[in-house]
Amino acid sequence: MNLEKQLHEGLEAIPELAADTTQLSRQLLRYIELITKWNSTHNLTSVRKPESMVTRHMLDSLAVLPHIDGPNIVDVGSGAGLPGIPIALARPQWRVTLVESNQKKAAFLQQAIIELDLSNVTIKPARVEKTTLENKTNTVISRAFSNLERFMQLSKHLCASDAHCRFVAMKGAFPDMELMQLPQEFVVETIIAVTVPGLKAKRHLIVMRHHPNEN
Repeated sequence: MNLEKQLHEGLEAIPELAADTTQLSRQLLRYIELITKWNSTHNLTSVRKPESMVTRHMLDSLAVLPHIDGPNIVDVGSGAGLPGIPIALARPQWRVTLVESNQKKAAFLQQAIIELDLSNVTIKPARVEKTTLENKTNTVISRAFSNLERFMQLSKHLCASDAHCRFVAMKGAFPDMELMQLPQEFVVETIIAVTVPGLKAKRHLIVMRHHPNEN
Protein backbone atom coordinates (compact mmCIF):
# COMPACT_ATOMS: atom_id res chain seq x y z
CA MET A 1 0.00 0.00 0.00
CA ASN A 2 1.42 3.40 -0.93
CA LEU A 3 1.64 6.21 1.59
CA GLU A 4 -1.21 8.26 0.14
CA LYS A 5 -3.61 5.30 0.10
CA GLN A 6 -2.61 4.29 3.64
CA LEU A 7 -3.27 7.79 4.95
CA HIS A 8 -6.52 8.25 3.02
CA GLU A 9 -7.97 4.97 4.33
CA GLY A 10 -6.93 5.85 7.87
CA LEU A 11 -8.59 9.26 7.69
CA GLU A 12 -11.81 7.74 6.35
CA ALA A 13 -11.88 5.45 9.40
CA ILE A 14 -12.12 8.46 11.72
CA PRO A 15 -15.80 9.50 11.47
CA GLU A 16 -15.27 12.95 13.03
CA LEU A 17 -13.30 14.16 10.03
CA ALA A 18 -14.93 15.87 7.07
CA ALA A 19 -16.34 13.59 4.40
CA ASP A 20 -13.81 14.84 1.84
CA THR A 21 -10.35 14.19 3.26
CA THR A 22 -8.44 14.87 0.02
CA GLN A 23 -7.09 18.27 1.07
CA LEU A 24 -6.29 17.10 4.61
CA SER A 25 -4.48 14.06 3.24
CA ARG A 26 -2.40 16.26 0.93
CA GLN A 27 -1.42 18.56 3.80
CA LEU A 28 -0.52 15.69 6.13
CA LEU A 29 1.67 14.10 3.46
CA ARG A 30 3.49 17.42 3.08
CA TYR A 31 3.89 17.55 6.86
CA ILE A 32 5.38 14.03 6.86
CA GLU A 33 7.84 15.17 4.17
CA LEU A 34 8.90 18.09 6.35
CA ILE A 35 9.42 15.91 9.42
CA THR A 36 11.45 13.43 7.38
CA LYS A 37 13.60 16.22 5.91
CA TRP A 38 14.36 17.84 9.27
CA ASN A 39 14.60 14.67 11.33
CA SER A 40 18.20 13.82 10.49
CA THR A 41 19.55 17.11 11.87
CA HIS A 42 16.95 18.06 14.49
CA ASN A 43 16.04 14.64 15.92
CA LEU A 44 12.34 15.47 15.92
CA THR A 45 11.10 11.91 16.39
CA SER A 46 12.46 8.38 16.78
CA VAL A 47 9.98 7.23 14.12
CA ARG A 48 11.94 7.29 10.87
CA LYS A 49 9.75 5.58 8.28
CA PRO A 50 7.03 7.72 6.64
CA GLU A 51 4.57 4.80 6.64
CA SER A 52 5.02 4.51 10.43
CA MET A 53 4.51 8.27 10.79
CA VAL A 54 1.09 7.87 9.16
CA THR A 55 -0.24 5.61 11.92
CA ARG A 56 1.92 6.49 14.92
CA HIS A 57 1.86 10.26 14.42
CA MET A 58 -0.86 11.51 12.05
CA LEU A 59 -3.73 9.10 12.75
CA ASP A 60 -2.75 8.79 16.41
CA SER A 61 -3.05 12.58 16.77
CA LEU A 62 -6.35 12.81 14.89
CA ALA A 63 -8.00 9.95 16.79
CA VAL A 64 -8.40 12.33 19.77
CA LEU A 65 -10.73 14.71 17.87
CA PRO A 66 -14.04 13.33 19.20
CA HIS A 67 -12.77 13.68 22.77
CA ILE A 68 -11.49 17.27 22.86
CA ASP A 69 -13.26 20.61 22.80
CA GLY A 70 -12.26 23.72 20.86
CA PRO A 71 -11.87 26.30 19.64
CA ASN A 72 -8.74 27.03 21.70
CA ILE A 73 -6.26 24.15 22.04
CA VAL A 74 -2.86 24.16 23.72
CA ASP A 75 -0.38 21.41 22.83
CA VAL A 76 2.18 21.11 25.66
CA GLY A 77 5.63 19.78 24.79
CA SER A 78 4.66 19.76 21.13
CA GLY A 79 7.98 18.45 19.78
CA ALA A 80 7.48 17.93 16.06
CA GLY A 81 3.99 19.45 16.34
CA LEU A 82 2.13 16.39 17.59
CA PRO A 83 -0.80 16.33 18.10
CA GLY A 84 -1.20 20.07 17.54
CA ILE A 85 -0.44 20.42 13.83
CA PRO A 86 -2.64 17.51 12.64
CA ILE A 87 -5.46 18.90 14.83
CA ALA A 88 -4.95 22.38 13.35
CA LEU A 89 -5.04 20.97 9.81
CA ALA A 90 -8.24 19.02 10.51
CA ARG A 91 -9.92 21.90 12.36
CA PRO A 92 -8.92 25.13 10.58
CA GLN A 93 -11.58 27.05 12.53
CA TRP A 94 -9.79 26.27 15.83
CA ARG A 95 -6.81 28.12 17.29
CA VAL A 96 -3.90 25.87 18.28
CA THR A 97 -0.96 26.98 20.44
CA LEU A 98 2.20 24.85 20.35
CA VAL A 99 4.36 25.05 23.49
CA GLU A 100 7.92 23.81 22.86
CA SER A 101 11.04 24.91 24.76
CA ASN A 102 13.60 23.14 22.54
CA GLN A 103 14.83 25.81 20.15
CA LYS A 104 15.62 23.44 17.28
CA LYS A 105 12.17 21.91 17.45
CA ALA A 106 10.57 25.35 17.76
CA ALA A 107 12.46 26.38 14.61
CA PHE A 108 11.02 23.38 12.79
CA LEU A 109 7.52 24.26 13.99
CA GLN A 110 7.91 27.78 12.66
CA GLN A 111 8.98 26.44 9.27
CA ALA A 112 6.10 23.94 9.24
CA ILE A 113 3.61 26.74 9.92
CA ILE A 114 4.99 28.70 6.95
CA GLU A 115 5.11 25.79 4.51
CA LEU A 116 1.71 24.41 5.49
CA ASP A 117 0.17 27.91 5.53
CA LEU A 118 -1.22 27.43 9.03
CA SER A 119 -2.73 30.78 10.01
CA ASN A 120 -4.49 29.19 13.01
CA VAL A 121 -1.31 28.06 14.80
CA THR A 122 0.86 30.00 17.26
CA ILE A 123 4.18 28.89 18.73
CA LYS A 124 5.27 29.56 22.31
CA PRO A 125 9.01 28.75 22.36
CA ALA A 126 9.27 28.50 26.14
CA ARG A 127 8.94 26.11 29.04
CA VAL A 128 5.28 25.41 29.76
CA GLU A 129 5.45 26.73 33.35
CA LYS A 130 6.71 30.07 31.93
CA THR A 131 4.07 30.23 29.21
CA THR A 132 1.24 32.75 29.32
CA LEU A 133 -1.77 32.81 27.03
CA GLU A 134 -3.77 35.70 25.63
CA ASN A 135 -7.04 33.78 25.29
CA LYS A 136 -9.05 31.34 27.35
CA THR A 137 -8.23 27.69 26.77
CA ASN A 138 -10.71 24.89 26.13
CA THR A 139 -8.29 21.94 26.04
CA VAL A 140 -4.68 21.49 27.15
CA ILE A 141 -3.30 18.33 25.56
CA SER A 142 0.01 16.48 25.82
CA ARG A 143 1.52 13.53 24.03
CA ALA A 144 4.63 11.77 25.43
CA PHE A 145 5.41 14.90 27.47
CA SER A 146 5.78 13.56 31.02
CA ASN A 147 3.92 11.65 33.70
CA LEU A 148 0.42 12.81 34.67
CA GLU A 149 1.37 14.65 37.85
CA ARG A 150 4.18 16.64 36.23
CA PHE A 151 1.99 17.48 33.24
CA MET A 152 -0.70 18.82 35.56
CA GLN A 153 1.65 20.67 37.91
CA LEU A 154 3.41 22.46 35.06
CA SER A 155 0.27 23.19 33.02
CA LYS A 156 -2.43 23.92 35.60
CA HIS A 157 -2.08 27.71 35.27
CA LEU A 158 -3.13 27.48 31.60
CA CYS A 159 -6.67 26.66 32.71
CA ALA A 160 -6.81 29.01 35.70
CA SER A 161 -9.33 31.39 34.11
CA ASP A 162 -11.86 28.81 32.92
CA ALA A 163 -13.52 26.09 34.99
CA HIS A 164 -14.66 24.36 31.79
CA CYS A 165 -11.09 23.88 30.54
CA ARG A 166 -9.88 20.28 30.51
CA PHE A 167 -6.49 18.58 30.44
CA VAL A 168 -6.06 15.59 28.13
CA ALA A 169 -3.01 13.32 28.40
CA MET A 170 -2.38 10.91 25.53
CA LYS A 171 -1.01 7.63 26.87
CA GLY A 172 -0.22 4.18 25.54
CA ALA A 173 -0.92 1.42 28.06
CA PHE A 174 -3.29 2.15 30.95
CA PRO A 175 -1.19 4.31 33.36
CA ASP A 176 -2.08 2.62 36.66
CA MET A 177 0.85 3.90 38.72
CA GLU A 178 0.63 7.44 37.39
CA LEU A 179 -3.06 7.63 38.28
CA MET A 180 -2.43 6.41 41.82
CA GLN A 181 0.22 9.08 42.33
CA LEU A 182 -1.97 12.01 41.28
CA PRO A 183 -2.63 14.54 44.08
CA GLN A 184 -6.29 15.08 44.94
CA GLU A 185 -6.36 18.53 43.38
CA PHE A 186 -6.16 16.85 39.96
CA VAL A 187 -9.45 15.13 39.26
CA VAL A 188 -9.70 12.39 36.63
CA GLU A 189 -13.05 12.80 34.87
CA THR A 190 -12.81 9.95 32.40
CA ILE A 191 -10.39 7.50 30.82
CA ILE A 192 -11.02 6.65 27.18
CA ALA A 193 -9.61 3.70 25.26
CA VAL A 194 -8.83 5.03 21.77
CA THR A 195 -8.59 3.01 18.59
CA VAL A 196 -6.11 4.34 16.05
CA PRO A 197 -6.68 3.09 12.47
CA GLY A 198 -3.92 0.69 11.46
CA LEU A 199 -2.28 0.63 14.90
CA LYS A 200 -2.44 -2.41 17.14
CA ALA A 201 -0.81 -0.77 20.16
CA LYS A 202 -3.01 0.37 23.05
CA ARG A 203 -3.93 4.04 23.41
CA HIS A 204 -5.70 5.81 26.27
CA LEU A 205 -6.78 9.38 26.89
CA ILE A 206 -6.83 10.62 30.48
CA VAL A 207 -9.23 13.58 30.80
CA MET A 208 -8.65 15.69 33.90
CA ARG A 209 -9.50 18.99 35.54
CA HIS A 210 -7.78 21.02 38.21
CA HIS A 211 -9.74 21.53 41.44
CA PRO A 212 -7.40 23.00 44.06
CA ASN A 213 -10.03 22.71 46.80
CA GLU A 214 -10.88 19.09 46.05
CA ASN A 215 -11.09 16.89 49.16
